[in-house]
Parts: sequence; C-alpha cells; structure tokens
Amino acid sequence: MKKNPFSLHVDMDDFLPATDAEKEYMVQMRPSTTFFKDGMKRLLRNKVATVSMIVIILITLSAIIIPAFWPYSYDTMLGVQPGRPVDPSYNNLAPFQYGKTELKRIAAGETIFPHIFGTDDGGRDYFIRVVYGTRISLTVGFFASLIVLVIGITMGSLAGYCGGRVDMFIMRVVDIIYSLPDTLMIILFASVMKETLGPIIENSILNKLGSNMISLFIVFALLYWVSMARQIRGQILSLKEQEYVLAARSTGAKAGWIIRKHLIPNCISVIIISTALQIPSAIFTESFLSFLGLGVNAPMPSLGSLASDALNGITSYPYRLVIPAIAISLVVLSLNLFGDGLRDAFDPKLKN
Repeated sequence: MKKNPFSLHVDMDDFLPATDAEKEYMVQMRPSTTFFKDGMKRLLRNKVATVSMIVIILITLSAIIIPAFWPYSYDTMLGVQPGRPVDPSYNNLAPFQYGKTELKRIAAGETIFPHIFGTDDGGRDYFIRVVYGTRISLTVGFFASLIVLVIGITMGSLAGYCGGRVDMFIMRVVDIIYSLPDTLMIILFASVMKETLGPIIENSILNKLGSNMISLFIVFALLYWVSMARQIRGQILSLKEQEYVLAARSTGAKAGWIIRKHLIPNCISVIIISTALQIPSAIFTESFLSFLGLGVNAPMPSLGSLASDALNGITSYPYRLVIPAIAISLVVLSLNLFGDGLRDAFDPKLKN
C-alpha cells in the first residue's frame, strides 16, 4: 500500500536490523592501534630503513656470536708457542694463507681453519680482530648513546618544566659547550683522563674496561648531551601548557610525577629519533679517537685502532686498511639510514 506522507503512524521498517553491507558502509573506522605499532608499520613500509635495520641486526648478531665459536682469539699470537722460538711465518699472512707449522699439519692430513683475512704483523687472526673491533665499536656507540639519553632527558626536562633561573642556567651551560671546538675538547679530555684515571682504577673492577674506554664514556657524558637536552626542552615548553598538565597540577601532583607520567611519554618520538641518530655519531667519535691512539687499550681491537695499525703497511697490505674502513662505513651508513627511517615513521609532523 502506498504510504500517506502525512500519516502519524510509525513505520516499522525503520526498526529492522541493519544488514552487513549497511553496517560496513556506516562504520568507517580504523582498527585500534598504539603509537608504537603505528610507527612500526610506517617504518616497515620504508624499504631503505628496513634493509638498514636488517643489516644492523646481522652485524650485531655476528659480532656477538662469531667470537664464541671462532677457533682463534683476537689477542693470540699464532707464531708464539711456549718453549719455542717465535715463528715469523705467521706474521703478515695474506688471506687464506697458512704458517709453516700449519702447512706441515695440513700435509699430515689435519684440517686447519683458514685465516679469512690473513694475519697482522703480530701473527693474530685479522678476521676475528675485525669482528671483535666491530663489537667494541657497537658497544661504545650504544652505551654512550644511553648515557647521552639519560643526561639529556634529565637536563632538558628540568630546564623546560622549571623555567626561570633553572632554565637560564642550564641553557647557558649548553651554549658554552656548543661554543667549544668539539674535536679539540674531545682529544684534550681523552688525553687528560687517560693519565688521571689509570692509577684510580688500577685495582678495581673497572680496570678490565681500561682507562681509555672509561674516558670515552666520560667525554660523551660531558659534551654530547646538549643536543638531546635542547630538543627535549623545546618539546616540554610546549607540552607543559596543555590542559592535562594543568589538571595534574590542580590535583596536587608533584613536578617529578608530571614529567615522568605526562611530559616524557609525549616526547617519545623525539627521544627515539635523537637516540637513533646519536649512535652512529658515537661510533664515529670512538673510531677516530682509537685511530689517534686515545681509544681502547691494546691488545683490545677497535675498528679505528685497526685502521691506525694498518697505516704502517699500507703499501704492502692495503686490504688491512680497507676492511675496517668498509666496516665503519657500513655500520655508520646503516645506522644513519635507519635513524632517518625512524624519524619519518615516528615524527607526528611527518605522518602524512
């Protein structure tokens, strides 16, 4: 029957359950997600960043796992045996060559693991020294970035939230550190601390790390936190005026609780990006300090110290300089590209 448009009767057809097609048309919503999951989805869509992340993971796992089963040690001189004179045939071996004793054992039918990158002038397997040097460089980079992260967040949060004289004092310290020549101050600090820390840590647990390694961490703690602190301060200056911060203050929340629970979690994108880009900078700084002789203590290798040692025989054994140089370049390039991918994925301003 034709419905009267002026009728006051209720149309019962309007109360029929909606079909699946109607529900799908009416409900146009994205599935619920978190900030981290959403950022990781965008990161994995970036092919360059994904490949860089895979390269970093493979290099890190190789530096951790390979020394556990490799038959040679980074500090073992193969030509030195107790009660026998030093065998010079193990020094400066080319890749996949063997010493005289090893050749005799091979002739007798014994299987000898090859020296993939040869040996150095001390008769030490060069491949395991490169792997171990990569481990040292990655360890210094990650721990130095962690130190910078803690100090930068602390100082930046205090400056941004407290304001006034506290902000002025911290920012003037930041300006002073920015005005200092980085390379000169790093070399000066590393040289002075190398001499002063030696007697202090001689009989302590820190002696295993060595004075040079500890001085590196102190240099990063003194000089490299300023960029992180300035970025965190800028974020907190804008976030502390939000309504949820005012609501927390009105309930009697203390400043430390507000910073930990509200402000720092809302700065997580800046923290992730800055930390990721700080790691390659720390690795490069450690490499050039080791190249200058201010890095790790011998016989512990680093990529920078390996490149420095290779200068003595660069005309005869150029591959000894090329190999650690390629390792440094690959690690730093991968970390930089991965950091750029993190910035594109986690920065809300670049979301679209």
